[in-house]
Amino acid sequence: MAREGAVGGGVVLGLDGIARCPWCSGSTDYVTYHDEEWGRPVRGDAAIFERICLETFQSGLSWLTVLRKRPLFRLAFADFDPRAVAEFHSSDVDRLMEDAGIVRNRKKIEATIGNARAVVNLLDVAGEGALDALFWSYGSGSGVQRPASMRDIAAATEGSRAMSAQLQGIGLRWIGPTTMYAAMQACGVVNDHLIGCAAGGE
Repeated sequence: MAREGAVGGGVVLGLDGIARCPWCSGSTDYVTYHDEEWGRPVRGDAAIFERICLETFQSGLSWLTVLRKRPLFRLAFADFDPRAVAEFHSSDVDRLMEDAGIVRNRKKIEATIGNARAVVNLLDVAGEGALDALFWSYGSGSGVQRPASMRDIAAATEGSRAMSAQLQGIGLRWIGPTTMYAAMQACGVVNDHLIGCAAGGE
């Protein structure tokens, strides 16, 4: 996850003396997100769907913008319940385009609604928990070496490319390999906290 503000080196010490990944050093919002959420396991169909949607909206923008708007995104998109979002229609698209609390991009809004419908179809066919299972099937395992510096983190991987292709195959859009790798990192499917980062675990 080469978030904006990242540098090429290793961990940096904050004013509190805690070693962290350098991408979070520019904002207290980033520090909180890094310490409490990023890279921690996220489970459940709705929770995974939310992360995919937010990464889609982030594409081409600052993640900090999306992070700060997240409470309003949740309000606008029914807490990212895929079954609720799948029921949205053109009037909801118009409503969301007037909502200054979110990123007003019609194509991304329409993709989110279409993606919810694809997820619902997956759940109806394969059962509840199917999106969670699909997403986590791309986990890298505990033996994978964590990166030493931001230079060691790829924008996309073989796993994210395969996941993107599989999700596109069931009807999701705007979920390219880079977007999916960011979601994998955020949800803890891979652990890209740098070696030495206090939030990275053992």
